[in-house]
Amino acid sequence: MIRLAIIGAGSMAGEHARHFAALEGVEVVAVCDLDADRARAFAEEHGIAEAYSDLAAMLARDDIQAVSNVTPDGVHKATSLAAIAAGKHILCEKPLATNEADAREMAEAAREAGVINMINLSYRDAPAIQHARELIASGAIGRVMHVDASYLQSWLVSTAWGQWDRDSQWLWRLSEGHGSKGVLGDVGVHILDFASFPVGDIAAVNCRLKCFDKAPGNRIGDYVLDANDSALMRVEFAGGALGTIQATRWATGHLNSLKLSVYGDEGAVSVVLDDARDRVLTCFGDDVHEARWTSVEAPPTPNIYRRFVDGIVSGVNDQPDFARGAELQAVLDACFRADALDRSVALRAASDTARHPA
Repeated sequence: MIRLAIIGAGSMAGEHARHFAALEGVEVVAVCDLDADRARAFAEEHGIAEAYSDLAAMLARDDIQAVSNVTPDGVHKATSLAAIAAGKHILCEKPLATNEADAREMAEAAREAGVINMINLSYRDAPAIQHARELIASGAIGRVMHVDASYLQSWLVSTAWGQWDRDSQWLWRLSEGHGSKGVLGDVGVHILDFASFPVGDIAAVNCRLKCFDKAPGNRIGDYVLDANDSALMRVEFAGGALGTIQATRWATGHLNSLKLSVYGDEGAVSVVLDDARDRVLTCFGDDVHEARWTSVEAPPTPNIYRRFVDGIVSGVNDQPDFARGAELQAVLDACFRADALDRSVALRAASDTARHPA
């Protein structure tokens, strides 16, 4: 039996609690949140035995082998390093940190401690993206030439997910002072991974970020609304392909939409998670000339919660790990530099060759 604790008691922590509770051989035994009342309410809701407001006290328990870190972005580093120092295996929410240096420090700490470490890039769970990667790696579309990817949300114009201007779980995501890196850090990290996981490393990026006016003085209570809410990226992959990647919270008509199209000199693949998580659209062979697309069913794949637990049992660290989180953080940092400088920023030497990150 693997005994696991959750750090953080917000809405996303509830997703972690439900997923881990569904796994045989796993017991969620504790939760910690700075708000003691919220921790107790969370524990009661999810049938968790112990609630803490003192992280050190929870981490001191020898019977806890692993933690799931579901805290706000700005405290990922401190809480993760504390868990690693206590010898706990760790699954951390994305982005891993708020800058590359912190992310690298976290990855190195986890490596030195020998703990299983993973970052919750949850869209890797979709069988479609796993199958698309296999097709591209097999050479099915030839040389990759062009990539188009988007992550579209509409919660700034829709009430489907709640009232963004009244609820702290949304307001903090719009405020740099509350640890947010805006839409780029929140969901941009997902779409950057979604695009580069099957294609290969991003070698250079140009980015335009914008924060639109949303309230009088762009402030609601303690929240200064200064974090970006739209991001446009133009990237070059290490293999030479060009790509466009976008993320926004202003996409009316799209609750939570991810799409990736990869075009090669011999074919193409496309994944549209709104349509199906287990379907890949392909255009190969004679279909290329007629621009016909075929829907292909992707084989099932285990989710990250299962793979994290399997890694603890086997001692083999699955992907995406903290090192991958640090690689993505390097791209995010480059996006902020590119926006500030209004020019492209290189991440790797031009002589580097493409590879498919695990």
